[in-house]
Amino acid sequence: MSSVPEKTRATAVEAARNPLAFIAARWTPSPGIVRRAALTALVMAVVIVVTGGAVRLTGSGLGCPTWPKCTEDSLTSTREMGLHGAIEFGNRMLTYVLCAAVGWAIIAARSAKPRRRALTRLGWAQFWVVMGNAILGGIVVLVGLNPYTVAAHFLLSTALIALATVMWQRTREGDEPARPLVGKPLRQLVQVMVGVTALLIAVGTVVTGAGPHAGDSSDVPRMPLDWEMVSRVHAVLAWVVVALAFALWFVLKAVDAPAGPLARTREFFVILLLQGAIGYVQYLTDLPEILVGLHMLGSCLVWIGVVRLLLALRERPYATPGQVPAQPENPVAAAR
Repeated sequence: MSSVPEKTRATAVEAARNPLAFIAARWTPSPGIVRRAALTALVMAVVIVVTGGAVRLTGSGLGCPTWPKCTEDSLTSTREMGLHGAIEFGNRMLTYVLCAAVGWAIIAARSAKPRRRALTRLGWAQFWVVMGNAILGGIVVLVGLNPYTVAAHFLLSTALIALATVMWQRTREGDEPARPLVGKPLRQLVQVMVGVTALLIAVGTVVTGAGPHAGDSSDVPRMPLDWEMVSRVHAVLAWVVVALAFALWFVLKAVDAPAGPLARTREFFVILLLQGAIGYVQYLTDLPEILVGLHMLGSCLVWIGVVRLLLALRERPYATPGQVPAQPENPVAAAR
């Protein structure tokens, strides 16, 4: 029997000891690959929120009644568990797809040349949030869809979306210190807008926790709050954000601000109006499931929009001119 060559054995040991460094030493992804990897992680972060909403809206939240197994005796859903079991187990499996997307983003960021430690840290931050949210999702099942844990589960997903958005944006920038593109008052206005938007989303989880869609066909406790009152507070906060976005757009036009902040403000304003329209229609039509699902998607897009707006108020040049090809202004073109 021939022995394993020493070089092959050393290579295997090196790969096992530090696989990321091993890959980075042998692969240099293009800037476009790094951008697409970060965008894929962001898209999957949104997908997992929307499919999680589908689990709740179809009453499949306890389709798998335990965790980490689907049942006490089976890791997967069984035929006897029907559609609800398949939906809940399918959503659990999407967590692995999300992990793969985040893993690809980490590998691409770590392998980029020159090395970009900030990107790698953002990727790892996403990974740990995914792990924490997976555990929290198990707790949600074990406590019978307690609405407070469901709200925390959604808010942690919102944090993941923020991290993924920042990473995607940073793949299109350099690593030099940030330079502001607008004055301090405008930056403070956007910071307030981000805070109010975060509060808007948090109150939205309370609307959900007090509302009729409990996530399971059985009697699941709801938050002991007046749903109508909480919904009105949610609507008022939404109008505050709309007013702030309009004021920001007006001031940016008046001071002849750069195109980037203006474009992000315009996009954010349009997203807000569409989300508000969906919100009012679902309220007036007794919360049909399809509109509630669209509203959850809209919540993700609103959060992405305000984070991108905040990031658009500064620029990070590349250390070396021509280090990375110039990025197109159109976000759709940038994603390609």
